[in-house]
Amino acid sequence: MEVYTIGFTEKSAEEFFERLKQAGIRRLLDVRLRNSSQLAGFSKRDDLRYFLNTICDIEYVHEPLLAPTPEILDAYKKSKGSWAEYEVLFRRLMEEREIEKQLSPDLFIPPTVLLCSEATAENCHRRLVVEYLQEHWGAIDIHHL
Repeated sequence: MEVYTIGFTEKSAEEFFERLKQAGIRRLLDVRLRNSSQLAGFSKRDDLRYFLNTICDIEYVHEPLLAPTPEILDAYKKSKGSWAEYEVLFRRLMEEREIEKQLSPDLFIPPTVLLCSEATAENCHRRLVVEYLQEHWGAIDIHHL
């Protein structure tokens, strides 16, 4: 199974949608906690759903199960916490939520991408999600767009 990740910051709408099309993406899982902010530009929830469908024929799914809690996110972003601590807290959250049992691998049968805001996957929870699922499900090839 192949799973992709992408962030929308530092990308133009053209670059963002072209990357999705070139990768053959058919479903986008929005794993953001806050996906309707005015600061999200073209990736604001309702606009993104429309653009994905119209431009790329991609299904939009918001999956809050894969988002951090406000407390975890704010401790990292607003209080400038460490990435190492964020990783520990978010991994614990995924374990508590048992995301590997709550989600079915079938969700990823069509080429699927996890969306968050960070420009790269290095310090983004979308990477942590897909690595966690890989540990529990095995056989996941991860591609960061």
